[in-house]
Amino acid sequence: NALSHADFGGEVERVLSMVDGVVLVVCATEGPMTQTKFVLQKALARGLKPLVVLNKVDRPSARPDEVDAELLDLFLNLDATDEQTEYPMIYASAKEGWAIKTIDSDRSIGVKPLLDTIIEYVPPPAANRDIPFSMLVTQIESNAYLGKCYLGRIHSGVLRTGDKIKSLNNVTRTVAVEGRCTKMLVKRGLEQIPVDVAGAGDIVSIAGLEGSYVNHTICALEVLECLPYVAVDPPTISMMFYVNDSPLGGQDGKFLTSQLLRERLIRELEVNPALRMTENATDSAFEVRGRGELQMGVLIETMRREGFELSVSPPRVIYKSRRNEKGEREILEPVEQVTIDCDHTQAGTVIEKMSSRKGVMETYGEAPGDLARLVFSVPTRGLLGYPAEFKSDTSGQGTLNHILIGYEPFKGPLEKTRKGSLISTASGETTAYALKDIEPRGKLFVVPGMKVYPGMIIGEHSRDQDLEVNPAKSKVASNIRTVSKDEKLTLIPVESLGLERLMSYIQDDEVIEVTPTSIRSRKKVLDPTARKSQMRRGNGTDFGIIEEI
Repeated sequence: NALSHADFGGEVERVLSMVDGVVLVVCATEGPMTQTKFVLQKALARGLKPLVVLNKVDRPSARPDEVDAELLDLFLNLDATDEQTEYPMIYASAKEGWAIKTIDSDRSIGVKPLLDTIIEYVPPPAANRDIPFSMLVTQIESNAYLGKCYLGRIHSGVLRTGDKIKSLNNVTRTVAVEGRCTKMLVKRGLEQIPVDVAGAGDIVSIAGLEGSYVNHTICALEVLECLPYVAVDPPTISMMFYVNDSPLGGQDGKFLTSQLLRERLIRELEVNPALRMTENATDSAFEVRGRGELQMGVLIETMRREGFELSVSPPRVIYKSRRNEKGEREILEPVEQVTIDCDHTQAGTVIEKMSSRKGVMETYGEAPGDLARLVFSVPTRGLLGYPAEFKSDTSGQGTLNHILIGYEPFKGPLEKTRKGSLISTASGETTAYALKDIEPRGKLFVVPGMKVYPGMIIGEHSRDQDLEVNPAKSKVASNIRTVSKDEKLTLIPVESLGLERLMSYIQDDEVIEVTPTSIRSRKKVLDPTARKSQMRRGNGTDFGIIEEI
């Protein structure tokens, strides 16, 4: 999948452990993108030989010869072997439903040449069914009738329904759980069909165990060795998950307590090995680490739709620490390579924004469609929140891809671009009368009739400091008639901040309140007195989480 996002690289790595070959689909106009490099690197590292499909060759802007040269350069840059660089090329149009071996071939034969090439080029599974059964768990599925089902490709042997099996922990090399195979399911198209016998090379879902996890080895009782597995890349950002303790908490959701929040996060860890979680018993908080803000945003949005209420902190980068040649402690931060395609007239704005985020431009070239292609090296913390800003800067016409390239020395603090917050001091519903007086002080996020409470953020101040305001103030009724009595109040349309935008917008002393029906931002400490005493601390660089190398 040439469009796989690096935030979900854990899924890519697990799926690759079950296949004998890969089909690399590349657009014949755009050519290989950053995410193409990501998935191809993973496939080549496993020794797989890709089969390349150039899609959309029917477009007038297609440039198959140039893209083929770009692909070869990409293979060589990723240290591909001679066998891997001798890949077959298929020219296709998914829209018109054909795939051919040469650009001038008959297109009426459909996709049969692609299927024939897969059968010819992809080797059969190297499987031995005469030795005891073993299988590496790749994914955990939930079945309403069978419970947990463990998906994987059988590495060796034969498994029958009713056989006794066990799960080996690949880290501790010990038995995690023993049980019996109660059901086996295989996929036929989009359906799952029960089978009684499956052997090496088959991809099956096994039911009957409780307590096995992804990358565990499910095997026969006589097997003692774990199967090798591909370690998932470490997480690069972390967020704190809290119980929703706001005055409006408990009004929308079904799942409110820390115990339910903990159980839900543990279930997510079982099926997603790219995530990590630690508990903080002092304030019932859970630190969740992931590969990117997109992955974290998908998790939060999924929980919101399931009926959870929670509060989450802004994402923070995970740093590393080491001793340099002089014996001094050195802080390292994750750095990503960013590839941007945009109009030449917008390139100046993009370069300015990336430079303010400690980005270093590596190349400035041409992209298909008379666009500029900019390649930057940027710290991960500099990218937090930039995709939403990038959409606005390029009027939704630009494309941005990024991939983690490693850790480099800390590049210094970022420029502060956000102003202070407008903080509510009252409970109730906002009124147009009050918001009209607050409007000159900054940019509002609320409209008349919305519920607010003390400590809730209702807008952005026009200055660097926070400002406390009363958005629920109502006009005092009197029997005195004035000229402005019947004047209609007209407010400037507000900007609606979604979850993705808020994750990058809020500051370290703020949290996002997430409920099934609304998403709000608020100060973590609602009491204004306690909040002011907390602000008296120094403003030095807070590195947050630092791991020793």
